[in-house]
Amino acid sequence: MTVIRINAITVPESGSEELARRFADRAGAVDHADGFEGFELLRPTDDRQTWLVVTRWRDKEAFEAWVASPAFAHGHRGAPSGGASRPPVGTHSELWSYDVEIEVRRPPA
Repeated sequence: MTVIRINAITVPESGSEELARRFADRAGAVDHADGFEGFELLRPTDDRQTWLVVTRWRDKEAFEAWVASPAFAHGHRGAPSGGASRPPVGTHSELWSYDVEIEVRRPPA
């Protein structure tokens, strides 16, 4: 059963481009994790400052294995810049967890 994990990150407008750039720099880092099914970075289009990092996993155990992996730690420690880690762009984050209850996909043409 597919599970969804969403990291809801509050980012002030001044940090929006930096957040997008950091995720673009890490694109593909999770692609080969066992059980990984997909990733989306969602930018708010209204007055909200909450970005959503949506990942899809085969099951809860696959997600937990990714979080416990050295690759996850490396990608989330803040890349060095001039010998120091970059400060976080977000001011707050929450992890939301969902199971897919019903899924409808458009059939191939």
